[in-house]
Amino acid sequence: MVSGISVEAPAGAAGRVGRALLPLGVMFFFVGLSTALVGPFVALFLSSEVHAGPARVGAFLVAGPLAMVASSTLLGRLSDRRPIRRRLLLSAALAGCAGSIATAFVREYWVLFALTISVTAISGALFPQAFAYAREVLQQRGSTRAAMAMSTLRMVFSVAWVAGPPVAAFLVQAGGFRALYLTAAAMYVAAAVVVLLRLEEVSPPAHVERPPAGKAGVSALLVVTAFALMQAAGVLGVQAMSLFLGHVLHAQVRDAGLVLGLCAALEIPLMLGFGALSTRFPLRRLIIIGSAIGVLYYALVTLATHSWQVAALQLLNAGFIAAVQGLGISYVQELLPGEPGRAATLASNAFPIAAILAGPLLGLAADFGYRYAYAAGTLLCLGGLALLLVTGRRPAGRATPEVAAATAGEG
Repeated sequence: MVSGISVEAPAGAAGRVGRALLPLGVMFFFVGLSTALVGPFVALFLSSEVHAGPARVGAFLVAGPLAMVASSTLLGRLSDRRPIRRRLLLSAALAGCAGSIATAFVREYWVLFALTISVTAISGALFPQAFAYAREVLQQRGSTRAAMAMSTLRMVFSVAWVAGPPVAAFLVQAGGFRALYLTAAAMYVAAAVVVLLRLEEVSPPAHVERPPAGKAGVSALLVVTAFALMQAAGVLGVQAMSLFLGHVLHAQVRDAGLVLGLCAALEIPLMLGFGALSTRFPLRRLIIIGSAIGVLYYALVTLATHSWQVAALQLLNAGFIAAVQGLGISYVQELLPGEPGRAATLASNAFPIAAILAGPLLGLAADFGYRYAYAAGTLLCLGGLALLLVTGRRPAGRATPEVAAATAGEG
């Protein structure tokens, strides 16, 4: 018995947990595909279809993520207080569908702006609420492999992003942005159907003892700040890649696509690998190692003189992403036991904040040279690593089953 939950034989329990999370993984793939279809083309859509100027495009790209952060935070807190997580997943999927259908036909900037800070913002809760739902399912079944399951779900999201942008480019070329947004709406419908037919409502486990709220909250916020700094390095690195390779290393534009595609492909097995390691080693240790790998990657790219060197270094970049993004939500959930919705939302909010931070840094790189973008990425990763080293130890309190299993290896 662990905290009142009977832990079954590992093989049988793992199989039951896998079957319980399979529908969630299918839903997660559709959600990832919908965002991967639309995300890379929002700026192009606004400039070419809506005829918005640079200032309006910039305002749109900042307001949308900020509204999503606010909406997800509110819903995350609400979801931890009552058993409504399945209903939130369904509502968020339907909101995404409604927003995509409206965007397929509307070409008035201010109407689209209102949609992105309201309906579309609500759909942003799908990502953190899916992780929170998975955490509660795992806790109810007494699983000791929460981090591995979370990393696998995050891997599914990466798979969707490998497939999404090429499909999106084809849709825009064949049917325009209307076809693109209607396809995204269909993905949200598929996600909603999975939630409606295959997911059951779950209640938060009553046995979880929460650590002191102030200490846990501050620790979690500092860890999320570290994640935001490191993910800002990641966003900056992706945005600057084609410019760095073309203007500094004098490579062809297609080389940037090959490098970024190679990184995405390497992320998938490495996320599974770090997930497996999480069953034997503490999450804190693995994430710190991943952060150090990130520092090394950006430092070496800053010194690179040929495009093949940047391509070879994508193994480090993929390891950095797999550790920090694949295990990050699970780590914040460990810091805030009993609040899986709030924890997943905090960790997920690191990315839109990172995207906002990366924009001005890319502008500076345009003035000082695109090699500067990777030097800035090195400093951002160093800052994130320093924060992790001085904060983030799990507050005192009763360990959840997965924490107990992980920390047992530290002896």
